[in-house]
Amino acid sequence: MAASTGTNPSVDKAFYVTTPIYYVNDAPHLGHAYTTVAADVLSRWHRQRGEQVWFLTGTDEHGQKIMRAAQANGVSPQEWADRLVETAWKPLWRHLDISNDDFIRTTERRHTERVQEFWQRLYDSGEVYKGSYEGPYCVACEEYKLPGDLIEGENGEKLCPVHGRPVEMLAEENYFFRLSAYADRLLQHYEEHPDFIEPETARNEVVQFVKQGLQDLSISRSTFDWGIPIPWDTGHVLYVWIDALLNYATAVGYGADPEKFERTWPADVHLVGKDILRFHAVIWPAMLMAAGLPLPRKVFAHGWLLVGGEKMSKSKLTGISPQQLTEHFGVDAYRYYFLRAIPFGQDGSFSWEDMTARYTSELANDFGNLASRVAAMVNKYFGGELPEAAAAGEAEARIAAGLEQAARLADERMCALDFQGGLVAVFDFIKQVNGYVTEQEPWQVAKADDAASRARLATILYTAAESLRGIAVLLNPVMPAACAKLWESLGAEPHLGPLDRQRVQDAGRWGQLPAGVRITKGEVLFPRLPEPKEDA
Repeated sequence: MAASTGTNPSVDKAFYVTTPIYYVNDAPHLGHAYTTVAADVLSRWHRQRGEQVWFLTGTDEHGQKIMRAAQANGVSPQEWADRLVETAWKPLWRHLDISNDDFIRTTERRHTERVQEFWQRLYDSGEVYKGSYEGPYCVACEEYKLPGDLIEGENGEKLCPVHGRPVEMLAEENYFFRLSAYADRLLQHYEEHPDFIEPETARNEVVQFVKQGLQDLSISRSTFDWGIPIPWDTGHVLYVWIDALLNYATAVGYGADPEKFERTWPADVHLVGKDILRFHAVIWPAMLMAAGLPLPRKVFAHGWLLVGGEKMSKSKLTGISPQQLTEHFGVDAYRYYFLRAIPFGQDGSFSWEDMTARYTSELANDFGNLASRVAAMVNKYFGGELPEAAAAGEAEARIAAGLEQAARLADERMCALDFQGGLVAVFDFIKQVNGYVTEQEPWQVAKADDAASRARLATILYTAAESLRGIAVLLNPVMPAACAKLWESLGAEPHLGPLDRQRVQDAGRWGQLPAGVRITKGEVLFPRLPEPKEDA
């Protein structure tokens, strides 16, 4: 189901998903991982729809914030970036089973050279001019702030509303991009493509912001040198966001590999945190308009993760290492929890207690226990060989219909980035199957020593095992390790092929798991949680 590009219908268009590229001023926390896991689940889902997918993440390594972090640690900015990328960022994505196809760093030549070419073209075409600017600047955001955006601190200081830190007043001679000229075209695009910005609250915010009028954008800095030099005036470096936004294009061959660029661009989904929405929904499309390039199809701004009502950040002491949670709950439970507990697009609070409750109730008791019970009964009553179902009754018909509905709803909701809704659809079905097993009481049916009871027992257990087959397919993009164990326990691969080759939109078709497969009692999918550490 790969779409075709607008310019060449003969070229299959990949489904292109991006995360923001993350600042390397520190190690990643839960907020970074939240975006990346969501992008990974979306990418895996579309792969299991049979689509070509390209999934990009990476790191943003220029700018004053990185320079100061490096200075504080006594190394050069490049050394600092190299250290953080190799010891913190890439290892965490491997640990969390992130399936990115590429990892771009803004210090790579494939990026820096193309960025210079892009801005040289815009300068040559009159989109950039020289001027001066004075205003409040937040180094943590790497952004000039409008006076009306600032909040007042206890001592009358003007603070960044995102980070709660004092802004710095900067005055520089800079180069400017004629952003103001694109307000009407942006508003027209928003109107013609209502799903360009999601959720609706984010779209409304951007539309109102642009309707107030846009100011031309400073695209250079001249008071420090850690950045990409402006090709026509090397006394200036490009403003970090103007550099960083182009990663989405440079990573897929802009200016270097036309065939790859044609195959991949435009991005289908830019996943971003809501604090960087304006960069992606205003500045970035205006840059692309100026260059005559197609705009991304969707910018989706998710909410903040909150701890005790505070946005997740190191500065507010709410930064939690993802490894603190995966060590206790496991990687799959970690991947599941944040997408299940928080409607994607809204702010959501994390608590250790809520994660523990969901792990125990939904993963261990509902999902994991169902898999264990079915495997144990097939082994006990049929020597581990899945029996052939006899005549199915109304109860079995309801289960088959339930799986078909779960697969249909999960596909609709996951493709719409409603991860919570997709997971609810699957776990409602898991509850239905658990209820079926409890009502049918196969352990009681097994006590009757006659052919009819034996046939009934076979039907019950086949129905439960075939349900697990569909569940494994639908949950694989979210919990790949647990679902791989379940797939192996069901003996499915020799007959149906690898799990990641199973189509999610076909998962609801009943009767795919053949009778006679060997069902094994594998390890418990979600074991009892260890006692939490004292400082957890």
